[in-house]
Amino acid sequence: MSSSRTDNDSWDITSSVGATAVMVAAARAAETRRPDALIRDPYAEILIAEAGDGVWALMLDDDFVARVTTSDPEVAAMFDNMKSYQAVRTRFFDSFFEEALTAGVRQIVILASGLDSRAFRLPWPAGTTVFEIDQPKVLEYKAATLTDHGVDPTADRRAVAIDLRQDWPAALTAAGFDPGQRTAWLAEGLLMYLPADAQDRLFTQVTELSAPGSRIAAESMGLHAEDRRERMRERFARITAQFDVQPMDISELTYDDPDRADVAEWLDAHGWRATAVPSLDEMRRLDRYVEVEDADSGSFSTFTTAVRD
Repeated sequence: MSSSRTDNDSWDITSSVGATAVMVAAARAAETRRPDALIRDPYAEILIAEAGDGVWALMLDDDFVARVTTSDPEVAAMFDNMKSYQAVRTRFFDSFFEEALTAGVRQIVILASGLDSRAFRLPWPAGTTVFEIDQPKVLEYKAATLTDHGVDPTADRRAVAIDLRQDWPAALTAAGFDPGQRTAWLAEGLLMYLPADAQDRLFTQVTELSAPGSRIAAESMGLHAEDRRERMRERFARITAQFDVQPMDISELTYDDPDRADVAEWLDAHGWRATAVPSLDEMRRLDRYVEVEDADSGSFSTFTTAVRD
C-alpha cells in the first residue's frame, strides 16, 4: 500500500501524482525526437517546458543517459525501457481510439487525463466530443499552456474538473455527456493510484454510464516482488545521489494491493468482452524492449480493452 497518499489529497502539475503526468509527457517528448518514433506528440515539450525544473528533464538529456550507462549499464537499460514503455503504451491506446472511431464511436472520456494531449493531436472526425476528467489545477495548467502557444483542440474538448473520488458521473453528465451514446473510455496511468475498492467502484460507475457497444481500455500494473523493488530503489537512489538529481519514488504514490481485481476478469463478469495484452509482449512486438538481467519474469503491466455487450 502507499505510505504517502490520503483520502483527501490533491495536487497540481508538479506535486504528488501530478508530477507523474509531467514525467509521462517528457517520455512522449523524448519519443517524438526519435527518427523511428512510434508516436508523435508535438505538444509534449511545450507542456513540460512550462512545468519548471524537475527529474522529468532527464528524459530529454542524452548526456545524462550516457553517464548513467557508464556508471550502471543495467539501470541505464531500465531507464531506456521506461521511456520505450511510455511510447508503446501511448501507441497502443492511440490505436484503441482509432478502432473505436472506425466503429462509429464519437463520445470519448479520458479518466485522469493529466497532460494527455490526444484532444489536441489526434485527427478526430467531425462531431467527436472528448471529455477530460482530472484535478482542476492539472486541467487548468494544460489548457492555459496550450492556449498560450496557439494550440487548439481537434475535437469538441470538454474539461471536467473533479477528483475521481468525488461524484464525477454527475459532473460528467453536467458537462454534456450522454449515457445513451456509445462511449470510448480510457484509464491510462490511473489504476495504480487507486485502492482496490476504488478501482472496482470506478469500473462500476463506467459500466452504469456505458451504452451497449461502448468500449474501454485500461492499463493495470502487476504485483512485483518486494525484494526486487527494494533493490531497484537502492540502485536508483545511488544514481540520483551521484548525479545530484532529486529522485521521484512512484511506489510512494501507488497502491500495491494484492486484493486488486484483474481488470479483464472483472469486465468479463460485468457485461463486457475483454482482451488482455501483456505490455512486455507489445514492447517485444515493436522491438522496444532491452533485456535486463535483474528483471521480473512477468510483464510490468497489462493493456486491457473491452466492448460492452
